Amino acid sequence: MLPLLSHQQVLEPVYLDYLSALETAGFAGDIDTRYSARLAQATDNSIYQFLPQAVIYPKNSDDVALALSVAAKPEFEKVVFSARGGGTGTNGQALTHGIVLDLSRHMNRILEVNAAEGWVKVEAGVIKDQLNDALRPHGLFFSPDLSTSNRATLGGMIATDASGAGSLVYGKTSDHVMALNSVLVDGSMLATDEISATELPDGSASLGDKIIAEVAKRCAAKRELILERFPDMNRFLTGYDLKHVWNDDLSKFNLSRILTGAEGTLAVVTEAKLHVMPLPKTRLMVNVKYDSFESALRHAPDLVKANATVVETVDSKVLNLAREDIIWHSVSALIQDVPGKEIDGLNMVEFAGEEQDVEQRAESLCQVLEQQIANSEKGVVGYQLTRDGASISKIYAMRKKAVGLLGATKGRRKPIAFAEDTAVPPESLADYIMEFRALLDSHKLQYGMFGHVDAGVLHVRPALDMCDPQDEQLLKQVSDEVAALTRKYGGLMWGEHGKGVRGEYGPAVFGEELYSELEEIKTLFDPQNRLNPGKLVAPKNSGPLLYNVDSTKRGKFDRQIPVTIRDAFPDVMDCNGNGLCFNYSRFSPMCPSFKVTGDRIHSPKGRSGLMREWLRLLEAEGVDINALAKAKPVSILQRIQNTLNKDKEYDYSHEVMESMKGCLACKACSGQCPVKVDVPKFRAQFFNMYYTRYMRPAKDYLVGTIEDSVQLMVKAPKLMNFATQNGVSKWVIKKALGYVDAPALSVPTLNQMLDAHHSRGYDLEALQKIPLAERSQYVLVVQDPFTSFYDAELVYHFVRLVEKLGYKPVLLPFKPNGKPAHIKGFLDKFARIAKSASDFFNQVAALGMPMVGVDPALVLVYRDEYKFALGAGRGNFDVMLSNEWLLKEFDKLPELEHSGRKFTWFSHCTESSAKPSTPKDWQKLFARFGAELDSINLGCCGMAGTYGHEIENLERSKALYQMSWEQAINTIPHEQILISGYSCRSQVKRIEGFRAKHPVEALLELVIKAE
Repeated sequence: MLPLLSHQQVLEPVYLDYLSALETAGFAGDIDTRYSARLAQATDNSIYQFLPQAVIYPKNSDDVALALSVAAKPEFEKVVFSARGGGTGTNGQALTHGIVLDLSRHMNRILEVNAAEGWVKVEAGVIKDQLNDALRPHGLFFSPDLSTSNRATLGGMIATDASGAGSLVYGKTSDHVMALNSVLVDGSMLATDEISATELPDGSASLGDKIIAEVAKRCAAKRELILERFPDMNRFLTGYDLKHVWNDDLSKFNLSRILTGAEGTLAVVTEAKLHVMPLPKTRLMVNVKYDSFESALRHAPDLVKANATVVETVDSKVLNLAREDIIWHSVSALIQDVPGKEIDGLNMVEFAGEEQDVEQRAESLCQVLEQQIANSEKGVVGYQLTRDGASISKIYAMRKKAVGLLGATKGRRKPIAFAEDTAVPPESLADYIMEFRALLDSHKLQYGMFGHVDAGVLHVRPALDMCDPQDEQLLKQVSDEVAALTRKYGGLMWGEHGKGVRGEYGPAVFGEELYSELEEIKTLFDPQNRLNPGKLVAPKNSGPLLYNVDSTKRGKFDRQIPVTIRDAFPDVMDCNGNGLCFNYSRFSPMCPSFKVTGDRIHSPKGRSGLMREWLRLLEAEGVDINALAKAKPVSILQRIQNTLNKDKEYDYSHEVMESMKGCLACKACSGQCPVKVDVPKFRAQFFNMYYTRYMRPAKDYLVGTIEDSVQLMVKAPKLMNFATQNGVSKWVIKKALGYVDAPALSVPTLNQMLDAHHSRGYDLEALQKIPLAERSQYVLVVQDPFTSFYDAELVYHFVRLVEKLGYKPVLLPFKPNGKPAHIKGFLDKFARIAKSASDFFNQVAALGMPMVGVDPALVLVYRDEYKFALGAGRGNFDVMLSNEWLLKEFDKLPELEHSGRKFTWFSHCTESSAKPSTPKDWQKLFARFGAELDSINLGCCGMAGTYGHEIENLERSKALYQMSWEQAINTIPHEQILISGYSCRSQVKRIEGFRAKHPVEALLELVIKAE
């Protein structure tokens, strides 16, 4: 039986008192002390795990100032803070055991855009892509282009002085910071911008004035040493940038350069004035293909000399992982294979600027490449040009996903971040990398490599198993060796992602005298070491840094979970924290529950982390989790008692349940996530075990048994509709069951429609007698509980389309699919349904006739959930989607004259994630039938099966619909809208009041009209 998990990490008394005082003082933001919320913020995109005491979400700069001013009271001197944005740090930059100041939830406004002068003012929580989406109509963009741009905040970029592709031309974040508004540790405000040497304060007016005066004096006095010690590289030293705080002739001073790259150890940056640039008028990319990664690296300097704007590289490991990911469908035509050649390295060379200049530079490069290919020089085996901006963006999206893709590597050892952003002078990069590879090879480590070769930056993630103590020790050894190797080549161990816990390597890089200056600056800003303590440097005479490469790692906790359990929950354990599920775009299908709540526990990353802790705590209780998964619930009386006591006794399981209940089970995560984390899968497993201890809500039984009950209800559809659609029933459905409404059964029923149509019924013996040569003319229509009984018109129209195309449709008898039971965690019931359905479909499959279903969410269950539940017992049957079958028969379909009809297909989350080629497939089919089809990639419609039907989710369901669907639906004529998902059509019908057609219905119209 599931035990009571009362292991919550209790807050330290000083933090409880502080949070109470903060609330009393009028803090306007959110204060979150839930264990689940703290766990969600305990990790980032690194291997480390620090559990914070609480998470606070300030509404504005005044809230930040209040939080720090209250903490300045003597009784709270032990309270420490770390500011946090998107949580994309790769080295624990924002992790803390104190309080997380999360600026991403509320402080995410673009305050001002001054297009004429080329600058913007933003709050620290604005996401990089969000800013560029707002700037695009002005013809401007914020140029530092990091791979996590769809979830990284500008505050985080400022904290780590982030850069990315094209930094030789576009520079780092610090090159674009004009002014900052920050809050100092005492709660006072600090405004920093460029001032002349004559405007420097005397340091007597305030803490801010004292800091400005003292930093200016110290950096001027040490100028020669600073210039000597700081590497002369595009990726100059971050944290703290003593070199650029003064201009070359010491006439201009800007303290913002010290704060940019300080990782929140000096002050909390709340607002920024940033320089923005005009969008290039023309972009062109040349993808150069090589016989080896070394060839790609050694050729890179020649590409930079060709005046390229960007030169990015990836090795064969990254390319091969991309080929297995959803991303590949969008770039496969842009990175084609070279006949007879292996592509083991790729350089992506972009030229941007004025059209004539771009064309000339690209043409010159292509001429050189042609000669090199003809003469077998430089390892170049081919190249490919891409001219349109959308395609170039797709290639960069593939490159940006490389970090996450490496996490999908098979085996216990996973590529991890700890030495992943080294930088050396570009002319030394190839030799450096060859020595780097030899270093990793000496330890028999696998790895993938990619990076910004134009700037000498290499991203390397060696594969290690952090659950293995020996690999944890090896990490430290390799880290030390890489740090020494970068110094040998005159480079840095941290060239792009900030230091984080790697501050221990600082003294060797800066030297004793300059490192002492860094300590003095930290002392000026934060003498008691309360702002992100333990990172970069400590205040003078305060002792060593708190954190280093050997700090507490996630693996310490994960290894407490038995290997057999880790293997049984791969989706839980494989999450590497890359955070793609925080993608801000409302048009992305990835994790609608996070988009609508803004709460990180409602994300795949959050849910994976909560489940890992749940599994760990169960093991600590001595629970056999494999046995628990098969256990029967305790007695109903005991479950009732446990449920009644839920509010009286703490059980961590309830916090996990809060997170899981918010999931829409849309499965977008399983396709969009680079490591294919499938939340609905382990969500169902959790439900199954949770309800061995607690009572299920009645509505779960309603859903779990719908496939059984609907077969009885459809025998008297008019009567059942009267019973469910009258006022009293609607009240009961809402108040007693918690559902918004109950859908009406189709009248006439599907069987009645087909009886009138004289369609063929299923007769196995008769079908077996059909000659093999004739069986390809038959189509076996697979029913599902929603379209067959609640949208029967669609199935009927599909049958008619099959007939119109010259085939012979046969309606298979309804076999429960099991998805409703799976969604609610009735796993035993689901396994029985899956076995029964599989046995039937395998018998039918022996006929050699295609089986086709019309609803993507239901059809895809046969491929995924059935395989997981049954393994080899599933057999080899295949149920195709309608578009898959039509494509298979494409050459036999009628080629109709162009009708002038135009349609727009709306994406379905599950289908788009599992089968990203779907829009192109439908476009090809509609063109064959003489019509044009556009596709719109949107976020979730908000229905997703039962989610939108439940009253507790209704407002969030509507909010999701409004994010992206509402505007699109209302700008297109209703008769042109096509929606393949039943749940999406249901949402549109509920909110907009009309029934949208399925694509097969539009095809039927086209065929009939052409007759």
